[in-house]
Amino acid sequence: MKIAVDAMGGDYAPQEVVKGIEQARDRYADVTFDLYGQTDKVQPLIQNSERITVVDAPEVIEMGDEPVRALRRKKQSSIVLAATAVKEGRADAFFSAGNTGAVLAAGLLIIGRIKGIERPGLTTTLPVVVPGDQDQFLMLDVGANADTKPFNLYQYAVMGNYYAQNVMGLQNPRIGLLNNGTEDDKGDMVHRTAHDALAQASDLNFIGNVESRELLNGVADVVITDGFTGNAVLKNTEGTALSMLKLLKDSIMTGGLSNKMGALMLKGAFKTVQNKMDYSKYGGAVLLGVKAPVVKTHGSSKAVTIANTIGQIKTMIDQQVVSHVVDYFDAHADEMAQAKESMSQK
Repeated sequence: MKIAVDAMGGDYAPQEVVKGIEQARDRYADVTFDLYGQTDKVQPLIQNSERITVVDAPEVIEMGDEPVRALRRKKQSSIVLAATAVKEGRADAFFSAGNTGAVLAAGLLIIGRIKGIERPGLTTTLPVVVPGDQDQFLMLDVGANADTKPFNLYQYAVMGNYYAQNVMGLQNPRIGLLNNGTEDDKGDMVHRTAHDALAQASDLNFIGNVESRELLNGVADVVITDGFTGNAVLKNTEGTALSMLKLLKDSIMTGGLSNKMGALMLKGAFKTVQNKMDYSKYGGAVLLGVKAPVVKTHGSSKAVTIANTIGQIKTMIDQQVVSHVVDYFDAHADEMAQAKESMSQK
């Protein structure tokens, strides 16, 4: 199993990327890594080169670069060369913490869409905060497509269902459609049409509309949404969690001796809350619907998150998630065409 890594992508690249890859190498004995980046910057950081090869990529796509233009102009960049290695079968998956738009564009334009899937969706895993059997849920799309049709939402549900079963280990995942109310007739025509189609899908455990305020309470295992809304909800959730932790810290530091003593006694509880809300431990965001695993982790990711994300990629490859999706869409091509036709008439 070989993973092509963009060693130059991320706020702390290449140092944290290399460190995370070495942790993953020590953790997974059957995985090898090709690190694409500027050799003079990457090679000196490697402590042990076992199962790690540096491939020179002299150009770097910066965070502020326009994605498609950068792919075309910087053909010797770490993102382009790593994605090309996957396309040509020299690697099994592509990982990056770099420019999100460029990573998505590389997945779509270089690696390519699975036949039958109109728009791949970006999915991420978020925590469930209430006690229960399930401590995480999946949400897609979280940013790959700002404009979404009902048929795209339908396909997200199918892909999310497969990912939840094969990577998260859920037998019959509950699929919810993110909306502004739980009633069947809520939302605009896109969401109403998608709701009706999902309700008729016999091979999906569709539970209906769900509201954003219930997501962290585990209302669904897979949450389907358009990319604009999904990205806004994701950033709002992350921002709220960080703001609450900051508010608690500021209250403790400015509240006098009694507050500090109370905080000391509750230190373990605060650590538990912080750990629970750290969704980065579940891995990166996956571009579902392309011909190989393409995984993007947060630009501020440190080594531990990068190592965890490699574990996520390994599971995807072991469970043959992409090939399962390909097989499903091949076998259900006529059904998908009928569903698309039905939704386009509404």
